[in-house]
Amino acid sequence: MAAEAAAQAGASVLVADHMPSPARKLLIAGRGGLNLTHSEALPHFLKHYGAAEAHLAPHIHAFPPETLIAWAEGLGQACFIGSSGHVFPRAMKASPLLRAWMARLSALGVQLLTRHRWLGFAPDGAARFATPNGEAQIKASATVLALGGASWPRLGSNGTWPALLPGIATRPFAPSNMGFAIPWSEHLRQRFAGTPLKRIAVSFADITQRGEAVVTEAGIEGGAIYALSAAIRDALEAQRNVTLYLDLRPDLTLAGLSTRLAGRQGSLSLSNHLRRNAGLAPVGIALV
Repeated sequence: MAAEAAAQAGASVLVADHMPSPARKLLIAGRGGLNLTHSEALPHFLKHYGAAEAHLAPHIHAFPPETLIAWAEGLGQACFIGSSGHVFPRAMKASPLLRAWMARLSALGVQLLTRHRWLGFAPDGAARFATPNGEAQIKASATVLALGGASWPRLGSNGTWPALLPGIATRPFAPSNMGFAIPWSEHLRQRFAGTPLKRIAVSFADITQRGEAVVTEAGIEGGAIYALSAAIRDALEAQRNVTLYLDLRPDLTLAGLSTRLAGRQGSLSLSNHLRRNAGLAPVGIALV
C-alpha cells in the first residue's frame, strides 16, 4: 500500500521482500474468504482498536473502510457484506486481487526485489540486505519498514526484527485475534466440533460483541471471540478467572424469550422445546 501511494505521488519505488514471492500472508487470508474490513459505523469500528484507538483514529478517518472497499473494487474485485457484517470480495479468495494489484504496481514502475532479507542499516543509512548473491545495500531518500508480527514464520512474519531496531519494540509480541481453550465435555466435542454459532453476542467484562463463533475440539474461536481476545488474553496473563457470556438469541428480549419458553408441553423434550420455541440450533442447545 505504501509503495502504491508513493509511486502514484511520483516517487521511484523498490519493494524488497525476503520471501521468494510477495504477499504470502494475503494469500493465506484468502483461504478464509479474504475478510477485508467491516461494514459497521465508523465510531463502533474504531472501538475494536482498544488502547490504540486514539493513535489510529486520524489515519482510519483518512482511509476508512469504504475507501478500502473502493480500492479493492478498483482492482476489479466486487465486494459484498456477509451475514456477520464483514466485507469480502465476491471471488472469496486473494489471488485475483493480488494479480491485479501487482499489475498496477508494475505499471506504476514499482520494482519488486524478492529473496532480499533486511539486515538493518549501514552507517551511511543504506539498507542492508542478504540476497542469494551475497549482501547488497540500497540507499534511498526514504525507507518504509513493513516487518510484521510473529504469527506466521513460514510466510515471513517471524518477529526477529526487534533485534535490528533496539528500543523500538519495547514489549514482547503477544497473540491477538485468537481462540481459547475450553474443556468441553466429550459429548459436545464429538458431536459439535467445527459447528458455527451464528448471530450470537459474546460478552466479557464490559465488552459485548455480536457476530459468529465456532465450537472447536479444543475450545472456541471466530470473529466474535477475536474482538474480545486482547481483553481475555490480558485477564488470563494476570491469572484472573475468565467467564464468557454467550447470548444465543441477542435479538430477543428477556421478556420475549420467557414468553416463547413458557408453557412447555409435557410430551415435548427439552431439546425440541428449545429448538422450536427459542429457535436454538443443536449446538446452542448443547451449550445450554
